[in-house]
Amino acid sequence: MTAPTSAPVAQQRPHSFTAHGHEVSDPYAWLRDPGYPKVTDKDVLSHLKAENAWFEAAMKPHKALTDTLFKEMKGRIKEDDSSVPQKDGDWVYWRAFEEGAQYRKWYRKPAKGGDDQLIMDEPALAEGHEYFRLGTLSVSPDGRYLAFATDTDGSERFEARIKDLETGELLPDVIPGTLSALVWTSDNKGIVYCLANENWRTDNARLHRIGTSFEQDVELFHEDDEGFRVSVGLTSSEKWIVISTGDHVTTEAWLVPANDPTAKPLLVSAREPGREYDVDEHDGTLFIRSNDTHPNFRLAKADIAAPDQWEEVIAASPRFYLTDFTLFKNFYVTEGREDGLDQVEIRDYATHAAKRIAFPEASYSAGLDDNPEYDVSVLRLSYESMVTPATVYDYDVKDESLTVLKVQVIPSGYDPAKYGTERLLIPARDGTQIPVSIVYPKDFKRDGSGPLYLYGYGAYGIAMEPGFSTARMSLLDRGFAFALAHIRGGDDLGQQWYLDGKLEKRTNTFNDFVDCAKALIDGGWTSAGRIGISGGSAGGELMGAVMNSDPDLWGAVVAHVPFVDVLNTMMDASLPLTPGEWPEWGNPIEDKAAFETIRGYCPYSNVTAQPYPPTLVTAGLNDPRVTYWEPAKWVAKLRATRTNDAALLLKVNMGAGHGGKSGRFESLHEVAEEFAFILWQMGVAG
Repeated sequence: MTAPTSAPVAQQRPHSFTAHGHEVSDPYAWLRDPGYPKVTDKDVLSHLKAENAWFEAAMKPHKALTDTLFKEMKGRIKEDDSSVPQKDGDWVYWRAFEEGAQYRKWYRKPAKGGDDQLIMDEPALAEGHEYFRLGTLSVSPDGRYLAFATDTDGSERFEARIKDLETGELLPDVIPGTLSALVWTSDNKGIVYCLANENWRTDNARLHRIGTSFEQDVELFHEDDEGFRVSVGLTSSEKWIVISTGDHVTTEAWLVPANDPTAKPLLVSAREPGREYDVDEHDGTLFIRSNDTHPNFRLAKADIAAPDQWEEVIAASPRFYLTDFTLFKNFYVTEGREDGLDQVEIRDYATHAAKRIAFPEASYSAGLDDNPEYDVSVLRLSYESMVTPATVYDYDVKDESLTVLKVQVIPSGYDPAKYGTERLLIPARDGTQIPVSIVYPKDFKRDGSGPLYLYGYGAYGIAMEPGFSTARMSLLDRGFAFALAHIRGGDDLGQQWYLDGKLEKRTNTFNDFVDCAKALIDGGWTSAGRIGISGGSAGGELMGAVMNSDPDLWGAVVAHVPFVDVLNTMMDASLPLTPGEWPEWGNPIEDKAAFETIRGYCPYSNVTAQPYPPTLVTAGLNDPRVTYWEPAKWVAKLRATRTNDAALLLKVNMGAGHGGKSGRFESLHEVAEEFAFILWQMGVAG
């Protein structure tokens, strides 16, 4: 096949609709295959293949750089790595990569001693598939059965199976289209799960009994609100199965006995708009974390006989953001962030007094790790920072001591003394102080000459942790500083931080990112045109928005599976995610103000005739979260509208979904491609 010499040009076909007195034109709407999620339209496939051919042709001269970067990144990964073994009941469990393997193997052995047992062979399950992902796995309480779910095309419609660990036999039970955890009943004979409906929405919780057909499964709960999603879990004591339902702002929880899942569900507290809560149980007392009195959540308790009569245990605080709690037999743990930094506290059931675990650095990411048992005196913790590799600790609750179990091994070597890290506070245009975590080579000159990589997300209340990355070192060692902007829309500084970046306040997210970049320029960290930026999904929306508003700042942009066609997507209630997304973005179908707000910032809607920076865009053909046509339409419109000819590439993974290629090395190669693109466009020697 002859390599293309020019970028593909998508046809423009008239298409429009009218809403709230405005005509919305969308000449690239035809790129959405009407048969989606199946994509068979010849014109659509031809165009996507042409985009991929152009991507390959444009990147071919930089293959050596990509290969060099990939080799570096792979050299920093311990190929035959394994997790720290952890006891759960009568067994000790761990997982391990073999050298050269893309996927893990899962093992166990008797806690009292005995031979290793391979219980899950991901490489064998992945064989013959372009894409493979293990969604969840769960061992029955007696240790005999393993339930697991896999996705082999990136569509996130998982198939659940059951394996008899005594015989190694795969049982004939098949549950297609799951999208949830797999929770065992206490008699070891059943699994509670959620099934995705035809619109990829989990509106139910169901019970499957071993040895019966999928069609015989019993529906335990059904959700009628199309914007809500159902999930299932297990209390720490394993006495109760929790059935939760909710959207981005409202939740409701029901309990069924793990030994009698078809019993009448117990409602914890009826849904109230805008109130979120989650629940766990200890000796007949429910513990509930809720934002009912303050956005930063409080902890309450209730007798299980009167589950909606809440008594406050830990009051909400404007400074401390309570993000999670975990119950153990003799104590419980609260996790949260204070001034944006992770905190882990051990608490007494009688007094609720807290002992805070001290961590050694000023900026870090820390929290509970794998703690499957209820009756423990030692906790497993994880810790890392922008200069400290991932570390696993055991924390002795009585002695208040930390023991290092494992530090991430970097085979090619790592010297933390070569790098520095800081946490900056940068004023946004409205005066709000935005934290920025930055790591850089110790010899980095702050004279404006250095290149900078700036990353952001800013949505769904998801915080960007200042963690460690071995891949990042390929940029640092080429003279880059790497900055992480903790912009509004995430919950980095609390729930209000999230609320201040959504709905009618959405533009705060984009402004924060731009203001961070400008302040870093003013501080001598870099200069306009010397900043490479990257973001994915809602972070890809961020990329599109700041490209429209401040194109001259960016030397290169990478937008992974970008949510850039916000207006059209939120106007289409038939799409899988749309009804559940209205609390995050607004409902432009019914709300004119929401329509105007989204229309004002939607990256696709606001592409204009101006120069745009070099841009690499990715998409997944089977992506159910950001459908492939969003990035495809955006790239087509950019090509047709911009006034310059900077590199504009679209790579469509034809056999994958939202997360890109699967397998640790395949996904790492995509990071190498991203970095190669940035280095190429910013003129940094490879």
